[in-house]
Amino acid sequence: MSSTDRHGMIAQAVRESGRITVQELVDLTGASEMTIRRDLDALAAQGVLERVRGGARTLLLRGQEPPFALRAHEGVEAKRRIAAEVSSLIADGETVLLDSGTTCLELAHLLRRRPVTVMPLSLQAIHVLGEAPRTATLMVPGGQPRAAEGALTGPLTLTSLSALRFDTAVMGCCGLSAADGLTAYDLDDAAVKKAAIASTRRVIVAADGTKLGHTAYAHVGPATLLHTLVTDTAAPADEITALEATGIVVRAV
Repeated sequence: MSSTDRHGMIAQAVRESGRITVQELVDLTGASEMTIRRDLDALAAQGVLERVRGGARTLLLRGQEPPFALRAHEGVEAKRRIAAEVSSLIADGETVLLDSGTTCLELAHLLRRRPVTVMPLSLQAIHVLGEAPRTATLMVPGGQPRAAEGALTGPLTLTSLSALRFDTAVMGCCGLSAADGLTAYDLDDAAVKKAAIASTRRVIVAADGTKLGHTAYAHVGPATLLHTLVTDTAAPADEITALEATGIVVRAV
């Protein structure tokens, strides 16, 4: 098992249990106690968890959005499959608005070497798309980054979006359902998503199956605003059927 896979397994276990011991993680992963302790130290340094005597505990409050550092370790392979599928739907020469979030960050790595124009809405994706060598044309919006998350929000971000028109917006989400539509945990993030949808010809949502059927705090808009959903095969079949009934094209990878 690679360290990336092991870190993802540990992060998920801590999140689900709230608190876990080193021995429990040894039994779960098959790694040595020394390796697990190093893993916990590394994850604690990233803000994924808190080290306690004999193990670790979650930093996440009930109902709170999982931090970026934690989500970055979860479902990595599914997110990469989703990103590859989304990339295949984007033609050379398109102007692309790229939302914040870990799945959209995976897409940034793919678009960096494509002849497209991209405006990312997070500091992490700006960094990836700015790396050399690159083929993509990078456009950087204004805005204030949310602490730890890196997502750009505020009046400057909204002004940047209102001044431009894009071929495609690739959106992440905290929740998506046929009944409640697209939702986010943060009101400022929801406002940016609304402005992004209003400024584009086509909206693609990139979301793993855990987001489907879930509703977060801030409403962005109904499912009928969306054109395509790219998700993974773990997505609940009943929710996919309900979303398809609203007119969304669903691709499960």
